[in-house]
Amino acid sequence: MAFECQEGTEVSRKLVSCLENSFVEHIESNQFNSKPQTRETALSNLTFDSKPEKEKIADSKPVSKIHSKKGIIRSNKSEQVLSNDVLPDFRRLITDLPPALISEILNCLDPKELGIVSCVSASLHRLASEHHVWKEFYCERWGLPIVPTPLGSGYSDEKSWKELFVEREFRSKTFMGRYSMDIMYGHVEAVRTVFLLASANLIFTSGYDSVVRMWNMEEGLSIASSRPLGCTIRAVAADTKLLVAGGTDGFIHGWRAVEGLQHLFDIRGSQSQNTEFRLWEHEGPITSLALDLTRMYSGSWDMTVRVWDRFSLKCLMVLRHSDWVWGLVPHDTTVASTSGSDVYVWDSIGGTLITIIHNAHVGNTYSLARSHTGNFLFTGGEDGAIHMFEIARNCTEAAAFHVSTWIPHMGPVHSLAFEFPWLVSASSDGKLSLIDVRKLLRTGKGKSITRAKRVEKNSVEPPQRMLNGYGSNLFSVDIGADRIVCGGEEGAVRIWNFSQALENEQRSRAMRGIRLENRMRRRKLQIEMNSKGSRSDQCSVAAKKNPINGDRGSVWNNKRGISSKLKA
Repeated sequence: MAFECQEGTEVSRKLVSCLENSFVEHIESNQFNSKPQTRETALSNLTFDSKPEKEKIADSKPVSKIHSKKGIIRSNKSEQVLSNDVLPDFRRLITDLPPALISEILNCLDPKELGIVSCVSASLHRLASEHHVWKEFYCERWGLPIVPTPLGSGYSDEKSWKELFVEREFRSKTFMGRYSMDIMYGHVEAVRTVFLLASANLIFTSGYDSVVRMWNMEEGLSIASSRPLGCTIRAVAADTKLLVAGGTDGFIHGWRAVEGLQHLFDIRGSQSQNTEFRLWEHEGPITSLALDLTRMYSGSWDMTVRVWDRFSLKCLMVLRHSDWVWGLVPHDTTVASTSGSDVYVWDSIGGTLITIIHNAHVGNTYSLARSHTGNFLFTGGEDGAIHMFEIARNCTEAAAFHVSTWIPHMGPVHSLAFEFPWLVSASSDGKLSLIDVRKLLRTGKGKSITRAKRVEKNSVEPPQRMLNGYGSNLFSVDIGADRIVCGGEEGAVRIWNFSQALENEQRSRAMRGIRLENRMRRRKLQIEMNSKGSRSDQCSVAAKKNPINGDRGSVWNNKRGISSKLKA
């Protein structure tokens, strides 16, 4: 790959004609200084007698040429100097550019374009594969990878960001493949909430029976269950350090992780002051919970969202709404929440309202999900619709733009979960929908952050896949790794396992590679055989067309006949 001048031929010709006179004087002086001959002798002989004949013949090309009309001596050596010294200025490799400029050029490419560049040459492969933009591509889609990861996915510190990105992108395609289903029984009443902690291979569920249960995601077996908490549990959230559950009595019950415990939390024992706690601040049922690195967020039917310090367990601020709060999702210094039919976006540091989306749905907005970059919101409502919004924010204000709408369900959408590029919804009609949002996104040039494409409503594709929940009133859904977890009114927890699809895809990819290699090998052999056959055909045709061989044969036969007659 090289950068060439747009008018390379014309510019090079003009440059040669302009610089010819300046170069020829320098070249002539070098020639005549090296050989003690006058200019007239050189012009008359055009070669130097001190060199042997072979060298004269070899050096006959760079001999000076005389243009008597113009009175200019043009040397071929000048052309050689121009071709070696001048023309490379107009044909530079990209690797000759400063590293900072190369980095800026690669920053303007999306993952597909960057992958194509890495296939051009070995040097570009090294530059494109080691570029820092792969980390940005990965983090804006899935966040920072958490080690260790489940299912033997093979993430390690030794792998580059490009390899991590390619593996995760490949893994995301398995949700269109085959799956197996596991059904976990344990709850005696409806399951209102499920939470998938893929980094720890754990699933947490709860519902009307007021018991929090912990499951092994890989084996589909129950690990432990808590004592009854006294009321319906409508929300559960967890990370590797903290597990919290929200009840309809307005409390938040939490467990801290126990160091050295295989399954992180000891939820089956009696209440311990060191690992268990309960917070009372809300005046109504808690409907949603979320955690980040330093804070805890809770939403309630008392029309407030409370922000807590997760270490001191003190309430830092209260965000008041105009209706019941149904869902919330924090990101960085903002938190999005749904209240009634509206969607709010708050500054979680100052507690100020950034923007509001009025009447996002007809009826209540039950569910909310958010991308890892925080600039895309997905809402599901009582009307059975799913909306996608883009939040464009600058230093002073923010605005929400509607991107797309899907109506895959016949009932209210109670829950949404998002893991790039899949948006999963659970509805009261007993079905799950899988929506791929990749075609709605584009990568901004010069920045890796994706933006939404402006599309018409009629051009939006329907959900790529519908899964039957085998029951009515699905209340909660979550997605992670190769699993989709769902709970509903029937009281069972269902897991859709797509790891088999991943294995099948890996096997089919390996077989495609082997077939391609064999095809290329057969093609190479066929080309070699054809080339050999064409050579032999050419020789035979040439022998037939050559009259000399025929004449020689006739002469030999005539001589032989004459000699036999003489002997006779």
